[in-house]
Amino acid sequence: MAVKIEKKIKGYSVVTPEDKAKEAAKAAAASVAAVKAEEPVDNVIQMHERIERPEILIGSTYKIKSPLFEHALYVTINDIVLNAGTEHESRRPFEIFINSKNMDHFQWIVALTRIMSAVFRKGGDVTFLVDEMKAVFDPRGGYFKAGGVYMPSLVAEMGAIVEDHLKSIGMIHDPEMSDAQRELIAEKRAAYEQRGAKNSEVTRSASITVVEPRNEDVTVTGDGASFPPSATVCHKCSTKALVLMDGCATCLNCGYSKCG
Repeated sequence: MAVKIEKKIKGYSVVTPEDKAKEAAKAAAASVAAVKAEEPVDNVIQMHERIERPEILIGSTYKIKSPLFEHALYVTINDIVLNAGTEHESRRPFEIFINSKNMDHFQWIVALTRIMSAVFRKGGDVTFLVDEMKAVFDPRGGYFKAGGVYMPSLVAEMGAIVEDHLKSIGMIHDPEMSDAQRELIAEKRAAYEQRGAKNSEVTRSASITVVEPRNEDVTVTGDGASFPPSATVCHKCSTKALVLMDGCATCLNCGYSKCG
């Protein structure tokens, strides 16, 4: 049957058997996708704001003893367990409370915890709260908490607590220190202690006695390491563990060295 072409032909192409095979493959893939879309999906519950609060929640309480307050602050984070007993079981933060005998900052603490709890219940990736809170600086200056870690503000320490909690429930994965890094830090601590022992010796020359200053001891405790009082803050790990070794600033906590 002849077909009359009334429009001007601007181009043409020949349909090869390969083109027909590609079209057939595309049609088959589309039909498979449609069938999969119609199939029932796994009944996996994701965190969202419409989930009702259970009668019982699993919680953890953390203590903050800050030099800014006479009384300690107690941060409680309660978690909800989703898809319990299945392979999709997960634990997510649901609410946060902060209690203290100090009522000076009661209103902003209540406001902060309510906003954070609303973000938790909203679902999705809530780990951004850690970076936002740890970036808050107190214009009056920060402080050092136990272990020599510098905290730029009280809000930043709360952010550190939220970070520790999210790590404990598996929402944040902290990369473990490699064996090579551990060996490097151990070598630097040993070198620092050895140099301190050498500097404690008295050098006598003629009638002049020169006593070189002795380095402070670095003692390792069950909770980690305590660093010399003269150490400064390491900008990498925010720990007061940066000392001067051989003319180079070296961190005895994370192994950072200004000289590389």
